[in-house]
Amino acid sequence: MKNHTVRTYKSAEHLQRADQLAWKIAEVAADPVAVEPAVAEMIGNRIIDNASVAAASLARRPVVSARAQAEAHPFAPGATIFGLAADKRVSPEWAAWANGVAVRELDFHDTFLAADYSHPGDNIPPILAVAQHTNLSGADLVRGLATGYEIQVNLVKGICLHEHKIDHIAHLGPSAAAGIGTLLKLPTETIYQAVQQALHVTTTTRQSRKGEISSWKAYAPAFAGKMAIEAVDRVMRGEGAPSPAYEGEDGFIAWLLSGPKAEYVVPLPEKGEAKRAILETYTKEHSAEYQSQALIDLARRLGPKIGDLSKVKSIVIHTSHHTHYVIGTGANDPQKMDPNASRETLDHSIMYIFAVALEDGGWHHERSYAPERAQRKDTVALWHKISTVEDKEWTRRYHSQDPKEKAFGGKVVVTLNDGKVIEDELAIADANPLGARPFTRPDYVKKFRTLAEGIVPTKEQDRFIAAVEALTSLKAGELAQLSFTVEASKLGKASPHGIFDWRAK
Repeated sequence: MKNHTVRTYKSAEHLQRADQLAWKIAEVAADPVAVEPAVAEMIGNRIIDNASVAAASLARRPVVSARAQAEAHPFAPGATIFGLAADKRVSPEWAAWANGVAVRELDFHDTFLAADYSHPGDNIPPILAVAQHTNLSGADLVRGLATGYEIQVNLVKGICLHEHKIDHIAHLGPSAAAGIGTLLKLPTETIYQAVQQALHVTTTTRQSRKGEISSWKAYAPAFAGKMAIEAVDRVMRGEGAPSPAYEGEDGFIAWLLSGPKAEYVVPLPEKGEAKRAILETYTKEHSAEYQSQALIDLARRLGPKIGDLSKVKSIVIHTSHHTHYVIGTGANDPQKMDPNASRETLDHSIMYIFAVALEDGGWHHERSYAPERAQRKDTVALWHKISTVEDKEWTRRYHSQDPKEKAFGGKVVVTLNDGKVIEDELAIADANPLGARPFTRPDYVKKFRTLAEGIVPTKEQDRFIAAVEALTSLKAGELAQLSFTVEASKLGKASPHGIFDWRAK
């Protein structure tokens, strides 16, 4: 890996293309290195992981709405949509939109946390949609996805967005565009322009993950994937993009990040170096924000030690800056303590999550978020006794580059009414590659079958898993097998009409 320093340049300085971050990203994308077996295996795992959470979310309103929008854009050859028959194709950018929302709705797929946040699996819907539409093979798809993960992970390592209240999809647009560039074997120049265009149009604020969180939290990554496809299409036709997008005098770093004097360091593979970044990412065992994964596991362990939860006086979670300020009391969001809050908001409240996990001894992607569950009097009472504080050591470990030190958990101090104090801590979630029970292919398959039960017929589950097992052997035209079909009754209540299906009224 080579570290690249990125900063703002005045227009008069004339930064050469070869020295621009977008060009360096494009060079990585255009480098035809082989995909290592372990990387191909993990890509298959994440395709299964995405399908798992998509299956569980098919009938949810945001997913139904996105699917209806996509269905209003039929296209041949086109791409598939989760839940619909393989021959029902739509324009690839709309397939990426519908599938991206389905994958993200439950916030239950893979994650990578460093200088910023990310769900690298969000790269899969747009890259897969383009691969299906362009009649490519499983090997082609794997190459494209290896790039998507590589670019997103390394941008997340080098550039912090959240401190400037920029949503993390600003890293996803460029990574998906780069992955599509690899997939289509586009020249460096074309990928360079597409990466810049995708960055320019996917820079949005973090209000989508703040306060009263709406369904846009699920739509935002789908939007970035859709924009990435449109960006690549546009530059393939000979069009350019705002340049230099990162380093320009009026560009991304100068005005949206730390300003003209700031420097960032982004690591990227050198020429001929394999793309391995996906191996640094991790999925979720529990349907909740990743920074709550280890704390849910810790709650399962602590519950029996505490015993009668009504005797708890207070619970303080000592954790990282990120956890405290994003999903903890440091966010100063009253909605995070509101029994009537939306699912999206509860997902970003470690106080609620920890209370429920203590009471139930675990976490469920539906039952744990049900309104009647959030409004239980004993839950509300316990929930409101929980607070978070930033601990500098947990913050340091959160940002550590040493895998053995890196941690996303915390220490919990429970004080009972009689003054007794119970303490415990957990640094890494059990399912993390370095955790107590690292996820492997059987765990991903189990997650899929668990979430797809009663939704995707067993034979269809078997067919889908078999297709993923043969991923790198899938031939041109066979990538539609990486979706699944369900009965119409499993697709939820039809959404109201919009502009796209106006004539259908």
